[in-house]
Amino acid sequence: QVQLVESGGGLVQAGGSLRLSCAASGSISSFNVMGWYRQAPGKQRELVADLSNGGRTNYADSVKGRFTISRDNAQNTVFLQMNSLEPEDTAVYYCKADRWPYGYWGQGTQVTVSS
Repeated sequence: QVQLVESGGGLVQAGGSLRLSCAASGSISSFNVMGWYRQAPGKQRELVADLSNGGRTNYADSVKGRFTISRDNAQNTVFLQMNSLEPEDTAVYYCKADRWPYGYWGQGTQVTVSS
């Protein structure tokens, strides 16, 4: 059974930075794609960034130039470096791992950006 555990969320002022981590229970090289999603209150869950096994990255327009997704296969961990945070980035952030046709979710970590 795949387990994903997110960490690194918290409260930060606008303009600040956070780094989220997603630790997988097994080898992340077995996943086709790993990514970060977020869900703000009253809104649908949306893709923030993802990273394929081949190294291709994909970012939401709203975070391009501010967020960076990366992976450490030795640690079985995926990271999301978030810089220049804005109040609009406030949400619960979820890690997702795809091993087609299945997708696995973490429990989420809260990120709150104060103005």
